[in-house]
Amino acid sequence: MKIIAIGRNYVDHIKELNNDVPDSPVIFNKPETAILKDNADFYLPGFSHDIHHELEIIVKISKIGKNIEEKFAHKYYDEIGLGIDFTARDLQSELKSKGLPWELAKGFDGSAPISKFIPKAGLDLQNLDFNLLLNDKTQQSGNTSLMIYSIDSIIAYVSKYFTLKVGDIIFTGTPKGVSKVNAGDRLEGFIGEHKLLDFYVK
Repeated sequence: MKIIAIGRNYVDHIKELNNDVPDSPVIFNKPETAILKDNADFYLPGFSHDIHHELEIIVKISKIGKNIEEKFAHKYYDEIGLGIDFTARDLQSELKSKGLPWELAKGFDGSAPISKFIPKAGLDLQNLDFNLLLNDKTQQSGNTSLMIYSIDSIIAYVSKYFTLKVGDIIFTGTPKGVSKVNAGDRLEGFIGEHKLLDFYVK
């Protein structure tokens, strides 16, 4: 099982980090050891003093696929959920300044909390609200209609380079509102009115 993540997929988030709008999806990977399940507590790593939350819609691949056409991409996943792409922003900035890959800042142990998955049937994936509460206050609020690259176009693009296998997870990008987390913070994630994430930072 692999985790494929998309960076810079919401214009407002690109602006808040002073990045450029990409000409194609920005792809990075997280190892399986990054996954944190069942609303387990997230423990701040000792190598960073600036860990940011990034709430994202995630997709679980249900059928093996390679070179998938966008018009058929919807057949390769049945469920969606929420994930948080925890990012060591200080380490990421240092790596980017040297022209180096982001993996150390993005793929560390526990950096990918994921929710349970829910059926996509009956959901409008082109117009889906999701949000994050940080200590009971809305910190991130997004809608999939604001994605630069839709879920299906992401699947088509990624599958040109990586064979997608059953159980693979795709993080689809984060909206604006990313911020630092601190010990004692509570994070709650929602798709519409359905709470899927609820855990603490330690």
